Amino acid sequence: MSTAFHRLLPAGAPAIGLGCMNLSHAYGKPLAESEALRALSEAFEMGYRHFDTATLYGKTANERLVGKALGTHRAELFLASKCGMAFDPEIGAKRIDGRPETLRRQCEASLKRLDTDYLDIYYLHRLDREVPVEESVGALARLVEDGKIRAIGLSEISAATLTRALAEAPIAAVQSEYSLWTRNPEIALLETCRAAGTALVAFSPLARGFLTATLDDVTSLEEGDIRLGMPRFSADNYRHNLTLLDEYVAMARAWDCTPGQLALAWLRSQGADIFPIPGTRSVAHMRENLGADGITLEDATVKRLNAMMTPDQVRGPRYSAAQQADIDTEEFV
Repeated sequence: MSTAFHRLLPAGAPAIGLGCMNLSHAYGKPLAESEALRALSEAFEMGYRHFDTATLYGKTANERLVGKALGTHRAELFLASKCGMAFDPEIGAKRIDGRPETLRRQCEASLKRLDTDYLDIYYLHRLDREVPVEESVGALARLVEDGKIRAIGLSEISAATLTRALAEAPIAAVQSEYSLWTRNPEIALLETCRAAGTALVAFSPLARGFLTATLDDVTSLEEGDIRLGMPRFSADNYRHNLTLLDEYVAMARAWDCTPGQLALAWLRSQGADIFPIPGTRSVAHMRENLGADGITLEDATVKRLNAMMTPDQVRGPRYSAAQQADIDTEEFV
């Protein structure tokens, strides 16, 4: 299925992009700037062309990193960022703010940090429940008219919210968590996206490391790692969830690929309108993930994978109650 998102990507770009958040945000201590810059530069050299960042990540540090590392390659990149959620020093925490004046101000600041005069896509990072989505999307549509962004995206929203947004302006992509162990887009969002020709950009396609089959002990996670507050990674739940990996790891071995590559290949098998953006701090893992772009799974393998790690098998919701309050996506009962 061809989407407007396909037409925005550089010719020959792989379907797998790079989520840049991990370099500066949410997974413990950020990488030193020199290491992060090297990782981004090597990602470009090995073939990544779709780079995803946000105002929130690293309290704007992530955008500066991406701009510094990749600014000279701007014409060859698909550059994505997000607005509507940022760190507010006055409260010492993130604030969700979808007011039109805020989105314009954040966009202009992001362009400076990213050393560019336009973004290929700009996502509303979270729905502000105090601001009608039509007002937020209308502000993004004016940024398109002004040439500051090429397309509008939404993140962590429901099918109903997407339908309202589409009445205001075209939506090129919705960013949502999607992986073998997080099937929420299959409830309603994917169907609505496809009816509108809207791509789905899948973040955390490796289930925050779970599907790499390398995280055996959650007590090894460093302080500040977002997973420490996620129910699926609690000691009891994770102990159960690890038992779901045995058959999956055996399948990866049979396909002569890593478990992480199998997870990405499964996502690609779900449709050409799905674009995974795995994030990692490791250059070796970046290369491994990009290698999944060339794997085409047989129908029988996809069918077996579809039956694994379904919502009734995975133990624990993906977010805590407090985290869930900030998002608009459908949840399994």
